[in-house]
Amino acid sequence: MTGVWLLACLALGTAAQDCGVPQIQPVITGYARIVNGEEAVPGSWPWQVSLQTSRLNSFHFCGGSLVSEQWVVTAAHCSTRSSNVVVLGEHDRSSSQEDVQKLAIQKVFTHPNYNSETTANDVALIKLATPAQLGRTVAPVCLAAAGEQYQGGQLCVTSGWGKTRYNALTTPSKLQQTALPLLTNPQCETRWAGKILDSMICAGAAGSSSCMGDSGGPLVCEESGAWRLVGIVSWGSSRCATTMPGVYARVSELRPWIDSIMASN
Repeated sequence: MTGVWLLACLALGTAAQDCGVPQIQPVITGYARIVNGEEAVPGSWPWQVSLQTSRLNSFHFCGGSLVSEQWVVTAAHCSTRSSNVVVLGEHDRSSSQEDVQKLAIQKVFTHPNYNSETTANDVALIKLATPAQLGRTVAPVCLAAAGEQYQGGQLCVTSGWGKTRYNALTTPSKLQQTALPLLTNPQCETRWAGKILDSMICAGAAGSSSCMGDSGGPLVCEESGAWRLVGIVSWGSSRCATTMPGVYARVSELRPWIDSIMASN
């Protein structure tokens, strides 16, 4: 995954202290680039989801994040359908030996104010047809609290199976990760003039970033010993340029809608 592409804990189904704390600790180089690909420790991002076309034709097209036993957060632009499959507990997509869960989708909820032209409000919620079985390699991430603010320069982590260079013909089999500094929206505006909205948060421009295939996946920041979902991989440089910030849907801005959908469904 190179270039740019792209809390409170939410309790629904899990106690607050149960989110955002992997049983298998992640190891993050430099706290490394997805550019040349740093493989994640298997199982260390237990909320990482692979959205795949179907059980038979298991083509990975987007990422996502498990936020409770029955809910997954992803990007609206992934255009997830109820015929797609949510895969949990996966690390190496080329392996048939992993204990993965392939779960059917009951319903997809797309933010009503998602705009495909501006990529505003790029968030969708997936309700699973059956609850995920939580364990060592499958567990929810905490959600950033509504209105939470972040300082530029704070190091956070994104993960996914996206391309390791923009013109790569294939995506990596094993889950990749990279640490990225957050940018304030005014800082990001200097690189993406007129395109950065309140529903977005930027990270990167420091030698690594997300790329095609990472869309919908997590940008997580650690706080008080727990990882919080701060961003959802949304958009960026079409050539995955690592000198440009990646743009993510800002979870703290979208949290009220997320909560309302989960509470009413």
